[in-house]
Amino acid sequence: MEHRSERVGFAGLGTMGQAMAANVARHGFPLTVWNRSSGRSGPLVELGAGEASSPAELAAQSDVVVICVRDTPDVEAVLFEADGVAAGARSSLLAIDC
Repeated sequence: MEHRSERVGFAGLGTMGQAMAANVARHGFPLTVWNRSSGRSGPLVELGAGEASSPAELAAQSDVVVICVRDTPDVEAVLFEADGVAAGARSSLLAIDC
């Protein structure tokens, strides 16, 4: 497996996020994951992913963050709450909302 340099973070590990993150891990990208409810990251950790304790920590460890949560208020919370992605983001971070 080829290792890639872009560090990818996934916030939201429901059906869609879990599958997308697994594909990222299987293709050699350094991956960190975070989910609002615990217990969803196990299969991804087994694939080599790290687990962040907050969206801010996820952003600090990533070059790209993919957000896969249910609706607009959830996206806004993941991005902009006190420990949200924006709190840990560098100016070059790319955030993708699914």
